[in-house]
Amino acid sequence: MLVLRNTSGQPVIFLLTGIPGLRADQVWFSIPFCLLYVIALSGNSMILLVVLREQSLHTPMYYFLSMLSATDLSLSLCTLSTTLGVLWLDAREINLNACIAQMFFLHGFTFMESGVLLAMAFDRFVAICEPLRYSTILTNARIAQIGVIVLIRNVAVMLPVVLFVKRLSFCRSLVLSHSYCYHVDLIQLSCPDNRINSILGLFALFSTTGFDCPCILLSYILIIRSVLSIASLEERQKAFNTCISHISAVAIFYIPLISLSLVHRYGHSAPPFVHTVMANVFLLIPPVLNPIIYSVKTKQIRKAIVKVLMQKQCQI
Repeated sequence: MLVLRNTSGQPVIFLLTGIPGLRADQVWFSIPFCLLYVIALSGNSMILLVVLREQSLHTPMYYFLSMLSATDLSLSLCTLSTTLGVLWLDAREINLNACIAQMFFLHGFTFMESGVLLAMAFDRFVAICEPLRYSTILTNARIAQIGVIVLIRNVAVMLPVVLFVKRLSFCRSLVLSHSYCYHVDLIQLSCPDNRINSILGLFALFSTTGFDCPCILLSYILIIRSVLSIASLEERQKAFNTCISHISAVAIFYIPLISLSLVHRYGHSAPPFVHTVMANVFLLIPPVLNPIIYSVKTKQIRKAIVKVLMQKQCQI
């Protein structure tokens, strides 16, 4: 049996997978995927532009929104080249080092999105439960510190994962089950005992999304308790309305993530293309929908986008 190591002279080359069983029709599947990428990139770029240009949006809530858009933009760019390359050009080959780099950024930005959603939940908690102290608690320096902490956490949990994957040797079929490099895929193709890699992957998952999700839930329990203590019905509705966009962002991030995990665990009878399509859609749903949700539900963002578009039109 041929054993390939990353440290040997022979390079380790993996084959990415487009749509299993529908290889001849992949070019047609590329059209909706390309459209989704265009929406994700343009939508998140627009959010970043309006927050940067509009002085009225230089507040904690919109700083965190710009972090979310930057993360979504980066997450989309992580998989764009390999996904469209496989679907358009049938360019399936990727070497181990490039695969590890993509895996690092893919999982890193996914975990970062979870961290940013937690930071946004904290922002809503302070705004509703401690409105008089909002500006003193969430200063610009503290917002920057939160961003740096989220970044450092992700690098800290992903570095051991990457270093141990780099030491693996591979002796099975080097065909990955997605159009991008996924940690579980890589360790399943390895020859030696990969329990350490599995443990590190689970630790990374539970120390990020596994920690963030309960904290977000707790913050909303406290928010609901605080809102229900408000006597005025109008004020209650106003308080809840400020949370709708964030609740939607949390839902479109965690529900596909949980659904994908359940399909991988219990959906063995489902056709392979179902797993692949769901995995790609999971990565694209948050970057595509987050800008739309915040543009529709947040009046300040909507006005700023209209203002920027009108200025562009006047320049033309």
